[in-house]
Amino acid sequence: MHHAARPIAAALIGLAATVSAQAADGPTFNCAKATGAVEKQICADPALAALDRQLDAAYKAASAKAKGEPAKTLRATQRGWVKGRNDCWKADGQETWITATWTVKTLKDCIDAQYRVRTAELQAVWRLLPPKTTSYACQGNPANEVVVNQFASSPAAIRLERGDRTATLWQVGAVADGKFEGQNVDLVLQGGGLKLNWLDTSSGKTEALDCKPR
Repeated sequence: MHHAARPIAAALIGLAATVSAQAADGPTFNCAKATGAVEKQICADPALAALDRQLDAAYKAASAKAKGEPAKTLRATQRGWVKGRNDCWKADGQETWITATWTVKTLKDCIDAQYRVRTAELQAVWRLLPPKTTSYACQGNPANEVVVNQFASSPAAIRLERGDRTATLWQVGAVADGKFEGQNVDLVLQGGGLKLNWLDTSSGKTEALDCKPR
């Protein structure tokens, strides 16, 4: 009887190891309960599942730093991001904008971009990666200052500070172009200088700035 039990025990151990390996390679949600084209695509694609795990780690790291109202905002923005990610089904065969010039045309590319952008955003906003910080004086006026915090995320991200205004931007196009885009703001880093366009939503006017390192 003991000898007969051994193959069964070995089979159970093997099954447990297989399940554990699948869990390690899969996304953070239960694929057995996956619904919709987006979740099913993530479960079927190891690269997308890896991005899901990476984002989960960044979100947990940000949550550990967030307290009070910022914690509530973090949870709300994450829920909003999940909703936006799940809308990637619309990108299957149709051009979809990630930033002002970054577009995708497939379900997989949309999911990939959404994960990368959100992970880079969390890493920049919550400084989960060490920043390279440079202060710039704009329009030849030292008091007209813009602070650029660069993060070696994927894509590279910038956390922009100007007075009480902040913005997160992501690198688009070729790295050599030095172009970054975010919501209502874009900039180009070239030749040690910075060219910035920032829309003031209250006035509807876009401010164009030419800045040099301080």
